[in-house]
Amino acid sequence: MELAGDVGIKGLGSYSLADRCSQTAFMASKRTFHNRAHRWGEAVPTLDHFFCQLLRTPTHTLAIASDGIGTKIEIAERCANFATLGYDLVAMVADDIICCGAEPTHLSNILDVDKLDAHIVSELFLGLTRAANEANMMITGGETAELGNRIGGFGNGMHFNWCATALGILPDHEKAIDGSAINEGDAVISLQSCGLRSNGFSLARKILSAQFGEHWHREWFDREKTWGEQLLTPSLIYAPHIVSLLQKKMPIAGIAHITGGGIAANFERILSPWNKGAVLDSLCAPHEEMKCLQTLGSLSDRTCYETWNMGSGMLLVISPEHQERLLNELRAKKLGAQVAGFVTSERAIIIRSEARERLKLEFLYED
Repeated sequence: MELAGDVGIKGLGSYSLADRCSQTAFMASKRTFHNRAHRWGEAVPTLDHFFCQLLRTPTHTLAIASDGIGTKIEIAERCANFATLGYDLVAMVADDIICCGAEPTHLSNILDVDKLDAHIVSELFLGLTRAANEANMMITGGETAELGNRIGGFGNGMHFNWCATALGILPDHEKAIDGSAINEGDAVISLQSCGLRSNGFSLARKILSAQFGEHWHREWFDREKTWGEQLLTPSLIYAPHIVSLLQKKMPIAGIAHITGGGIAANFERILSPWNKGAVLDSLCAPHEEMKCLQTLGSLSDRTCYETWNMGSGMLLVISPEHQERLLNELRAKKLGAQVAGFVTSERAIIIRSEARERLKLEFLYED
């Protein structure tokens, strides 16, 4: 494939307002770590801005992560279908927990609503139960709070925000997967995603609203699904599959969950602390809805790869001698997987895009 040109992107080190706010929250958290020093729940020295936090007990290492499903909720409101959002909520936290090699075990959730609707609540928790069972997780409880006009949304039904915190357990005597074992020349394996998962919906809604108007969700995406139905595709939960691989002693050196910020910003979390980079010239292809949204919104490849997962929901790093075994195991689990590229000693992530412009994108680290 011919490359149309190069784009240098220095966004991985230059903070946006969202980055600065996240940094403020993280630094505030770190100023409390001393409260548990040398006690149960002590923070394990780990990487800043990793996918989860590690906590030490006398017998185990625990992992903890929190997240929500964002504005995908509006898609459910528009389609009056709430049964699959539980998969998005479990995937967002469980797939963060597994990035350090811990098995996700427990989940607590907070459902903030403007007013209660028993039918919608029933659908939400039916989906959450199914997703938790698929992920082998226990729902420990949570909170449902009526907040009146503090919560808004589409239509006249119940509006809500939904977030969760998950716990995980690192197997006895196992070292956390933190990227330190990644070597130059290691293979990068891309796991195919199911649609947008639970990220980038604000941009998608903006594009579709501008193109089709207020009721864009009723427009046909293809002959079988409307745009609303297509964007409501539930997230695939990778965690139980990765847990199975680790239990078989698969020597995975790094795991990156591709969520908000796109491929490079998330993969950089496990590469840059060790002065590693990657060339990704054979990622899973973007889904049709992503390519359609790019065309409708006249978006650059850069914008798309910084916003959506573009077909890759998770990246795994493994030494070349084990890559075929890993691919065979993944395919046996009916997961789409392929070698996406390789690790380098350069502090940059280079992506050869499969989107409209077909550019070579260079994401350069900045200290």
